[in-house]
This record gives sequence, structure tokens and C-alpha cells, in this order.
Amino acid sequence: MTTASSQQPEPGAKRPVLTNRQGHPVHDNQNQRTIGARGPATLENYQFLEKISHFDRERIPERVVHARGTTAFGYFEAYGAVGDQPASVFTRAKLFQEKGKRTDLAIRFSTVAGGRDSSEVARDPRGFAVKFYTEDGNWDLVGNNLGVFFIRDAIKFPDFIHSQKPDPVTFERQDPNRAFDFLSQSPEALHMVTLVFGPRGIPASYRTQQGFGVNTYKWVNAQGETKLIKYHWIPKQGVESYTAEDAANIQATDLGSHTRDLYQAIERGDYPEWELLVQMMDDHEHPELDFDPLDDTKVWPEEVFPLHAVGKMVLNRAPENFFAENEQIAFGTGVLVDGLDFSDDKMLVGRTFSYSDTQRYRVGPNYLQLPVNAAKAKVATNQRDGQMAYGVDLGEGQNPHVNYEPSILGGLREAEYPAHDEQGPEITGRLTRKRIPRTNDYKQAGERYLLSEQWERDDLVANLVDALSQCDRPIQERMVWHFLMAEDELGLRVGDGLGITPADVSHLEPLATQSLTEEELNRLANLGKNGTRDVSGLTMTHCVPNKRVVVER
Repeated sequence: MTTASSQQPEPGAKRPVLTNRQGHPVHDNQNQRTIGARGPATLENYQFLEKISHFDRERIPERVVHARGTTAFGYFEAYGAVGDQPASVFTRAKLFQEKGKRTDLAIRFSTVAGGRDSSEVARDPRGFAVKFYTEDGNWDLVGNNLGVFFIRDAIKFPDFIHSQKPDPVTFERQDPNRAFDFLSQSPEALHMVTLVFGPRGIPASYRTQQGFGVNTYKWVNAQGETKLIKYHWIPKQGVESYTAEDAANIQATDLGSHTRDLYQAIERGDYPEWELLVQMMDDHEHPELDFDPLDDTKVWPEEVFPLHAVGKMVLNRAPENFFAENEQIAFGTGVLVDGLDFSDDKMLVGRTFSYSDTQRYRVGPNYLQLPVNAAKAKVATNQRDGQMAYGVDLGEGQNPHVNYEPSILGGLREAEYPAHDEQGPEITGRLTRKRIPRTNDYKQAGERYLLSEQWERDDLVANLVDALSQCDRPIQERMVWHFLMAEDELGLRVGDGLGITPADVSHLEPLATQSLTEEELNRLANLGKNGTRDVSGLTMTHCVPNKRVVVER
């Protein structure tokens, strides 16, 4: 596997060397330090922690990402089963156990790149973050509406977001040349590109979009047995989207159309609903698959790993105060309850540090004492003081003089562990910085294109041609090369719109960070002449029908 850490500068390269602010040269800016190529990540990731911590603090007080968003409240109602088996077979998480059991929740929908007052119909992934106020404390399920992401290692998150933000010198707009400069050098982003540049990149409303956990998680039962898990939210209102033309007609007069649509629906009693479904997989590496199940740029084929409904979400209340319940609500991927756990997904590990770190900086070290963030379960900690502290987390009967543990003077004690403290497969590996071996960056992107509806394909191609026409020729050529590697028709249509043929890009070698499989090398040898991929029998996350909502002005 060729990785960034093994690259040598191109002959005659005179570009300055990347360092951190300690002056240390950065030898690998692509991969965190992990145990083996698949992870888990290690805590002494100094370069990653410095990079992400600084990124978390780049804006005051607006969120760096997901600044434009809105919150609603409601409940989750469990079905008590997974398929035809009790939920307890797979997880001991209490909120799933009983049919009809309700758990209060809050949800925040958001765009990613825009500022707090930006348009809600901009082309962008939508954040889909749910906070469950369970009897065992809070559970945050923080995902998006598209099911995958642009990158698979969290060390690249600051780079990705910087490429999508306005130019730091002119700050005039989001620049397609900067965005595709990054994307053209990041082939793992191709799957997400086929989604965000299609109609699903502009949902017609928050109520008519899917939601996904994106990362791979685990469920743990009472015996300590684990399953890998993917979460899906399917709207009972159906899926509806805009084209760029439809969105422009909305945006010409209204920047907050999605928030108003959501709140008006709740006000008239038309409460939005989503069904929560899960995919499950045995907890190991699955070498039989042509992708890594921990890779967040991939989905799991649903004909192999079927969806099982486990409950539904109903939204029935808007915020009473937008600032207190939307601007100050804070989510984190590390917020799990007993029976739910992390996988070794490298993006998930990085997000788990970054999200909570961001909230401490943006809202303050006591953000979890704010009502919208506070657990409804009893809280008792030894944390004291800090900015904006307005309460003390004392347990019932706790000696207020004792804010440490262990103690025999009336302090808090450790809880009894609910089950086994060892679970999942045994992990062995040497410390390294490497990409995962099974990248397979083109197959699902090509399949996604072919499984899209015709109007979605047409819209995707038109949007890509429009954006790439504003880019430098080398960036255009590399993107057409990537699209041809994914699916002939996609690459040929985009190339035709840009005046670029397969012959124009056939001289391009794979990126230095790529190691193509034999199948991918064969596609490269027949660039543009590989024929249509076989997608018969394949079901992907976005085979849910998508209705266009036409808006005229």
C-alpha cells in the first residue's frame, strides 16, 4: 500500500515543507497513528490533536461547521424487537427493550459549510443529529442525510472543511477551484460527490430527507457479545429534493425556508416522523467483502445486510427560545449509553474527540449544565467550577466537601459494571500511519450513479459540469479521470460537458497515495470503454424514491 508517509518529493519540487507550530516537519498529513492500518487510533496522536484542536477554535462563537441549523423536540418510540427477535438479543440498551417505550429527544438539522445566516437551500450535506434523553443518560447519534462522508480519516477534516470554505485571502465565496483541488486529490470523496452534487444535496425540506449515523458503531448485549451497526432514518413523509434551479428560486426571496416549513408543520399538528432502522454485521474485519465495514465513505449493501426497523421518531415541539435551545445545543459522537459502543472507525474516533472539544470551547466547559444539553437521568460528578458554572453535580447524600474518588468520607463511588469489561475481537498490530488496505474508492460511486433515477443523474452531471467549468484544466482532467474510473457514462458525460475525452486523460497515472486493485487497473487500461457496471439485485441507501419539488419564480 502506497501511503503519504512513503512518498518522496517530486523531482525538482521546491514547495515549502509542512510543519506544526512547534516547527516539527509533518511527515504524514493523511493518516492518524493507529494500531495497524484499520485502527484503533492512539491517544498520543500529537499532530492530529494539535491540528483538530486548533480547527475546533477557529470561530467565536459561531460553529465552525453546522452553523446554520434548527432544532425540534419530540420522542423516540421503540418497537422492542429487531426483525423477529427481541432487541435484547443484540443490545442491552434500555431504550430499545420494550415495545412502545418512549424516550424524549431533541434533533438538530443543519447545513455544513455556510454561516449562521446562510441559505438553507445551499448545496451541502445536512447534519442530522439526535439527542436521546434516556434513563441511563444522554445518547447522541450524530450523522448526516447522505449516508457517507468525503474522508475516512479524521486528520483530514480541517483540510476538507478549509477547502469548502471561502478563500482565506479574499473571503469572497466558496471557490470551486479550491474545493475540487482537494477533491481531485482525495479519491475516497468520489462516492459523496455523486450524492452531494445530485438533487439529494439540496433536500426540499428537513422533513423530507433521510438520515444516517454514517459511522459504524457497535451494539453489546448482556453477555458482552457485539455486532457492528449502521443506523438509518427513513422519513414517513417520503424523500423530496430540489434541483439547483428550484433552490435558486427559493433562495432569491428566502434564506430560512426549511426552518419555517418544519415549525409550521409542527404548529398545525402535522408531526414529522422517521423510522429508525439498523443494519448488523458480525464484529470482525470481513475479508470476504471488497470494502472495509469501518470505512465511512462506503455503505453496506442492503440485500446482504438487510435493514431492521427498531423504532420511530416523532417531532412535536419547536424551541421556546431559538438561542437557548438551538445555538447552545451541543452534540458529540462519544455520548453513548450502556449497550451501545464505538467501533474502530478512524473517523469516529477523531470525531469523538473533536465534537466535545469544540463544545467546551464554543459554549464553555459547563455546557452540559445547560437545560437543552443536561441529562434527564441523575447526574453526580466531581467536576467543579469553570466558566459559567451555576450548579454543583452532587449525588444524593454526597458529602459536599469531597470532590474526589476514592474516599471513605462520603464521596461518590464507582458504579457496578453492567456486564463484561472485555468485548469484541482481539486487536493486534504495530503502530503505524497507513490508509486502510481495502479503499475501493470507485465501485460504490459508479453503482450509486447507475442506481440513481434518470432525473437525478441528469442533474448530477449538469451540476458537476457547471462547478468544474470554473476550475483549472489539470483539476478538470483529474476529476474526469476519477469519474471514468467509477462509471463510463458518468465520466463520458461530464467530460463531454467540459470538452475532455478519455484520450485526454489516459496519460494520467494513479495518485501517489493510491494503490489500485487488479480490477481497478483493468478499468484504467480500458478507460471509458469498460461498459456498464452490473448493479442487478443491488440495493443501496438511496434506492428510496426521490421526488423533485419544482419551484418557479
